[in-house]
Amino acid sequence: MANKNKHTIHHVLSHWHNVKLKLMLEGIIVGIFTGLLIVFYRLTLEKAEELRNKFLELQASNHLMIIVGFLGLIIGALIVGRLVVSEPLISGSGIPQVEAILKGKLKMNWLPIIIKKFIGGVISIGAGLSLGREGPSIQLGAAVGQGVGKVFKRMKIEEKYLITSGASAGLAAAFNAPLAGVMFALEEVHKHFSPLVLLSAMSASLTADVVSKHFFGLNPVFNFNHINPLPINAYGYIIVLGIIVGLFGVFYNYVLLKTLKIYDNQKWVSKKFNLLLPFIISGILGLFLPEVLGSGHSIINSLISGSFTFKLILIILVVKFLYSMISFGSGAPGGIFFPLLVLGAITGSIYVHILIQFFNLNPEYMNNFIILAMAGYFAAIVRAPITGSILITEMTGSLTHLLSLSIVSLVAYIIADLLRSEPVYESLLDRLLRGNNLTTSSENTKNKLILEIPVFVDSEMDGKPIRELSLPDNCLLVAIKRGENEIIPRGDTIIYSGDYLNVLVDENMASLVNDNLMDKCGQY
Repeated sequence: MANKNKHTIHHVLSHWHNVKLKLMLEGIIVGIFTGLLIVFYRLTLEKAEELRNKFLELQASNHLMIIVGFLGLIIGALIVGRLVVSEPLISGSGIPQVEAILKGKLKMNWLPIIIKKFIGGVISIGAGLSLGREGPSIQLGAAVGQGVGKVFKRMKIEEKYLITSGASAGLAAAFNAPLAGVMFALEEVHKHFSPLVLLSAMSASLTADVVSKHFFGLNPVFNFNHINPLPINAYGYIIVLGIIVGLFGVFYNYVLLKTLKIYDNQKWVSKKFNLLLPFIISGILGLFLPEVLGSGHSIINSLISGSFTFKLILIILVVKFLYSMISFGSGAPGGIFFPLLVLGAITGSIYVHILIQFFNLNPEYMNNFIILAMAGYFAAIVRAPITGSILITEMTGSLTHLLSLSIVSLVAYIIADLLRSEPVYESLLDRLLRGNNLTTSSENTKNKLILEIPVFVDSEMDGKPIRELSLPDNCLLVAIKRGENEIIPRGDTIIYSGDYLNVLVDENMASLVNDNLMDKCGQY
């Protein structure tokens, strides 16, 4: 038994040393399949949206079609409800689920996730629920990554890198934003810089973006024409905008969590019928305010062209906000990325209208403030300012506002932090693990994997020799990566910030050991 265990450890260590090139090559494979899947998803959503718009036109001329429309929405709600009950992991955006899987808290069956998330997302977003495609795209990509790992029989730790690669590729293909996909993996999913995550995520994201651009072309998601750089004397307005969207972001997170709690606490109807409410509201809004249906891409296009009156913008902001809460709170398969960007854009439009009216701001800068508000809103809610700045830059196809984007994101981030508003995906992850009876991961103790743990500045481990550290049980420190050098650890070896600890651990203990070491290494 001891010899067999020693052979397993030797196999894990020898495999680990050759993992970089393998992850890059496998990342390309994941990127190809994820890119094709997300392209198909986007095209299907476009067809569903076209079908919805045609049906709304029919309802305007034939009132009998209104009844048919509501019956269709009820049937769609029941179908999606059954899908969510049969596979709870497809509920919501999918990003907290991916993070939980990577932490070893949950396990995922990749093929059912792909099928049911795809169908549920198309029906929900196609029916007009205020949800985005990015969350499902990230989860679909993560499932593809796991599928590639299973098919090629990769080790568990390698499979987790492939899941991360797939998630990055999903975001890249959803928004034609490969750099944002990579940064999302580093800043939001893993919350630290890792060379292995960078290599695998970048190869997958770039590949998926190439596949996506082959079908959708090279144009960015939003077509902001003739964006002029803001003059320095207008930067005071940017700081004020950062404060405003920071406060709104805190309010958004608060209301979202309260809405989810209301849905959780209601006892009068089964969970599989929760979706009836947003689907029926979709039918009502389709008759009176169809602009707020779906993710909201058309709203931003209308803001760019200036086709909305100020009064209509205010109405859309309130209704879109409330409907986004109801839609996501129901547990329908769909994300919050795009709707929150839309809410940010509307907020920016209102703000710049006030500046033009009362402070004589040049109207040519209107689109600048729409873009800035999107980035700030994202930074306050998701608390990933770098990802938000890069994402908005790639989605708008312009670098002229990078400095102002960074400023508004930083201000909004600080406001949210001062008000102690938790990042939305951390809150959703805590809720997922606390309040849902999902299958927890139970791995075989005979299997080993290697964790890569970063050491942060001024952490408990920084500057101490290994002999003085109280490492958790059931793990073995096998190597220390310091730049390009790999150090064999000894008792007198001193650990410094910037090091990466390679720790061998049983798979069933990986989650607990990872959390313990992250606390000691100073991740906040």
